Amino acid sequence: MSATDTNVMTPGANRTAAGILIEGPSAWLGSEMRVREDEWTYRLAPAEVTEINDAIAAVRARGLDIAEIRREDFPLPTLGPALDQLRGEVLNGRGFVRLRGVPVEDRPIEESATAYWGVGTYFGTARSQNAKGHLLGHVYDLGGQAATNPNLRGYATSEGQSFHIDRSDVVALLCLRRAKSGGLSAIVSSMTLHNVMAERRPDLLERLYQPFPVDRRGEVPPGKKPFYEAPVFNEYEGTTSVLYSRLHIGSAQRFPEARRLTPEDYEALDLIQELAADPELRLDMTFMPGDIQFLHNIPFARSLGLRGLAGG
Repeated sequence: MSATDTNVMTPGANRTAAGILIEGPSAWLGSEMRVREDEWTYRLAPAEVTEINDAIAAVRARGLDIAEIRREDFPLPTLGPALDQLRGEVLNGRGFVRLRGVPVEDRPIEESATAYWGVGTYFGTARSQNAKGHLLGHVYDLGGQAATNPNLRGYATSEGQSFHIDRSDVVALLCLRRAKSGGLSAIVSSMTLHNVMAERRPDLLERLYQPFPVDRRGEVPPGKKPFYEAPVFNEYEGTTSVLYSRLHIGSAQRFPEARRLTPEDYEALDLIQELAADPELRLDMTFMPGDIQFLHNIPFARSLGLRGLAGG
């Protein structure tokens, strides 16, 4: 289907979402973003670093646990309004931003975590993503392989993570130190993937709007099955969202009661991986100590990104 034959999604559109192109700043190309780094990188000024340090000292003097820190406990008079603008860009614009220069080197990890948490309060309220209730997690090789151990998180291994969506509104990643190898974060606009699939293979895109079995990877709520069913792409009130993890979809096949994936299913999933890895579409983002990456992952939101992190 050519671009001229494809409709553009507008709020409230009552059409088959798989045949609609998505417009707006969230449908970006990696090749374009690579030459526009200054637009998505915010570099902290010395005075803003001082504000963060002062806020860290204030909450530590009060003896606040990190989980107790709220935005009002972490005042950033000058930086705060800038973070509000960046939050707007993450939620309603491009969908991602890199904050550079957070003070993390030559200081205890606890203080770096406090800075990370405090800045994060300007983007939202922390929520746990795992069954253990962890609010902060380390991307660190603890041994093992997530590909063969369904109860192991990929970020706790040295494996390169494939492109995926995290189940949270906004996901953030702080770099404390450079990895010995790897450590590259690659992101791609899932809205752009949607558009490319709509033009090249609308039949496979249509399949991705149907439910897939998804492995809960050992984190099973009481009374629930060890897997659930959800589409990769979903349209709600004129807005498209994505929920995707090839690892979780694939490992759900270990359950006999899960629907068996068809050749067309695999072809559609393979196409996502192929397009996400396309240098024209994806954006490879380097991390320096003190960098924070914020990505929009909210369900039923337009501005979403797939994320892959190469460990080391």
